[in-house]
Amino acid sequence: MTYIEVLRSALITLAWLMALSWLYRSVTALRGMQLVLDLTTIDKNQLPPLPADNLSHVTVIVPARDEEDSISQNLESLLRSESVRAQIIAIDDRSEDRTGALMDAVASRSDNASNTLKGANTLEIIHNRELPGGWLGKPHALALGVARAQAPWLLFTDGDVAFTPDALELALRAAIHESADHFVLVPTLTQKGLLAAGVQGSLQALGQWAARMWKIQDPNAKDFFGVGGFNLLRADAVEAFGGMERLRMEIVEDVSLGWLVKKELHRKSMMVLGPGLAKIAWMQGPFGIVRLLEKNAFAGFRYRIDVTVMACVTLVLQAILPLFALAAGPLGIGACLLFYISVAMSFHANRKLNGISPLLAILYAPAVLILAWSFLRSMVLTLKRGGVIWRRNLYPLAELKRAMIPWRLR
Repeated sequence: MTYIEVLRSALITLAWLMALSWLYRSVTALRGMQLVLDLTTIDKNQLPPLPADNLSHVTVIVPARDEEDSISQNLESLLRSESVRAQIIAIDDRSEDRTGALMDAVASRSDNASNTLKGANTLEIIHNRELPGGWLGKPHALALGVARAQAPWLLFTDGDVAFTPDALELALRAAIHESADHFVLVPTLTQKGLLAAGVQGSLQALGQWAARMWKIQDPNAKDFFGVGGFNLLRADAVEAFGGMERLRMEIVEDVSLGWLVKKELHRKSMMVLGPGLAKIAWMQGPFGIVRLLEKNAFAGFRYRIDVTVMACVTLVLQAILPLFALAAGPLGIGACLLFYISVAMSFHANRKLNGISPLLAILYAPAVLILAWSFLRSMVLTLKRGGVIWRRNLYPLAELKRAMIPWRLR
């Protein structure tokens, strides 16, 4: 056998192994995602009612820095929440734009008895001007909100999320019904352009390899997760794991919350769907993900160079191997077709999650190359700078490593 024949045989073998791995994962995802609770299809009559007393049901904590484009819509949508009493605490965290002024304007309108925002929900604004040493901005802002929280449930969210009037009620009643201590509603992410949709769909398909949504509530499964846009927790669970002090230097504090509740406290954590209930304008163009992942990606790999490089190499191989296999004859063509059919099946499994057509799986190769570049760029910038720069602050890498929660995704 010649060298070329050996290389061709190895290429075909690797392409088939990759295709079969994706086929197995896709079939598993198609079955598993059917088990994930969808709040938009749930029968509300089967859910327990919220307490009828005059106390707040949930404290919603909204940290925001330089969010002038979205903060008014965010707070107004929360104030319009129906059938729930929400104590809303918005933290203007050292903003240099109009975020604080816009927060105050919404609060002023909500205090006007003749305004449509007036209801059972309350809004308190905290203007924070200092960041103590040893804290990241967002965990510190969340800690300020937790310190003033009065409700038995806490919702950690972001300033760019818009909620429907029934989102809080549905999530809270479902969380109580499921006896969950950590209840994650996956926000509906929007993006512009086909390639941007392909990048989002590819990222979420790959996400099923790291954390299977349907397994998060299984106490025997390793899977855990959290989403910054909608992390609903029992207040006593936050107190039990040590409060926000535990997360003071966590870049991906949303995921770490999931680990603390499920793996350390051994309490129930779960993720649910709810298309349209909470929306985020997430990615502006296909390369918007590069900026979005700049601070998060290397932190998500727990600052490990070997894991990050391996992830990048794997993504590059997934982009090029199936396409190279096309030149290896019928067996290679078969492997390529099976690979892309399997990826499309994963896209379809996530259809309720993101509304992205399985046909956009055809963009998987350029999408994962963009993701690989985003991961690599995040690592290189962090190492070059000696830390993470976020919102004009440099957080030293050594300090981030010392304080990080010791979790690892599957």
